[in-house]
This record gives sequence, C-alpha cells and structure tokens, in this order.
Amino acid sequence: MTAKVDHEERRRQIAEALLRIADTQGLQSASMRAVATEAGVSLRLVQYYFTTKEGLLLDALARLGTQLQARMERWIGQARAPREVVTAILSCILPTDAESRRITRTYAAYYALVLGDPEVLAKQAAQPPVVLEGFLAKQLRAAQQAGGIGPERDVEAVAAGLLAMVNGLGSSVLGGQRTGEQALAVLAYHLDELFGRPEAG
Repeated sequence: MTAKVDHEERRRQIAEALLRIADTQGLQSASMRAVATEAGVSLRLVQYYFTTKEGLLLDALARLGTQLQARMERWIGQARAPREVVTAILSCILPTDAESRRITRTYAAYYALVLGDPEVLAKQAAQPPVVLEGFLAKQLRAAQQAGGIGPERDVEAVAAGLLAMVNGLGSSVLGGQRTGEQALAVLAYHLDELFGRPEAG
C-alpha cells in the first residue's frame, strides 16, 4: 500500500511540475528535462514514470481537469436555484483570481500546443466540453420548466454559447483587454438577458 501511494505521489509531483511550466512558460518549453529540473528529480525518474512526453501531457491534463472540477464544486456548493448554479459555474471559469488565472493560462497552453501541432493531443485537448455543456443545459432546462427561461430557447445552444462567451472573455482578461470585474459584468448582462433581472430584496 505504501509503495502505491509513493508512486502516485511521485507521478503527481512530476505532472504538477509540467503544469507549472505550462502556466508560466508554455508547453513548448516543457521538455522532459525541463520538467525533471522543475520537479527536482532526475530525467531518468521522469522517463521511468512517463515513458513518453505525450503520456505526461495527458496525465497532467487530466489532473488539471480535476482541479477545475474541484473549483466548480466549491463555487456551486451554496447555489440552489438553476440560475445560481449557472452563474456560479460560469463565474468560476473566468480568470478573476490567482487560481482561475493559473487554470486558464494552463488550458491556453494546451490549446496553443494543439494549434501548433494538430496531431498532438488533438482528441484530448481539443474536445468540446460536452460534459460541462450538458450540465449547463440541464440547469437551463430546469429553469425553463420552472418558467424562468422562455420556452422558445434552445437550451443546448444557449449552454454552448455561454461557455464560448466565457472562454472568450477569459482570453480577453488574460490579454489585458478588460479586467476580471468587467468580464463578470458582461456575463451578468447576458444572464439578465436570459433569465431576467433578479428582483431587488
């Protein structure tokens, strides 16, 4: 049991080193040797746990997804109504604090890698976020059934559009075109358009 735990801890240590490089330098700088240096281990050890760079990239990407999911779960913990859940999920994706900026930058590094070499990680990193879109659509459908959203709305298309908008807003925040607060204000505007303005009090 101890040996298994130690192996997993070592894999986590190496994968998180790659994620730190992706966040600060981009994945073009994430050679196996650079990851070993960042992790404070030997190149041989990195190659022992991850025989290929692609394997390391995929492992780290899965861990990044777990981090984002944990953040979402924290943010929706106090949400009750479908609108609150939708607002919490979309707000937590926007890079408005240190954690979300790190996650957004690291995902951007993966997308940049795929754009530079479509064969690398293409299936894994370029997949549409179907799970998240489906969850958002479910919340929107519940709001629609409760009369909070018009019956003419295509909730699947709305969910996809909201996620695309938030991703674009996130890029504009990282690029310095707008602040996190401004991005949240844009999101709030569109949610008001969808749900109607919350009643005061």
